[in-house]
Amino acid sequence: MYPINDREYLKTCAEIASELSISLSSAKKKVEIQMSRQASKTIEEKRKIAQDILVLCKKENSKGYATAQLFDELMESLNNEDNFLVED
Repeated sequence: MYPINDREYLKTCAEIASELSISLSSAKKKVEIQMSRQASKTIEEKRKIAQDILVLCKKENSKGYATAQLFDELMESLNNEDNFLVED
């Protein structure tokens, strides 16, 4: 199991949050949803996905596109997990 407070991952998520003008927890959720779509499990894959999302955000923002609109679809539930809840 990877550490919950991985600095590199949290820094990348913070940059995503800044680019999209969203909270850190929302940025982390976007990465986790993308991870589940790609069936990734390791922390290295999680860092890579977060970095890829950050690069996409920066690229789209430099072109003047609203990246937030591109990622709204990531917040939709997956087909087979509509009623899935995570307990704290």
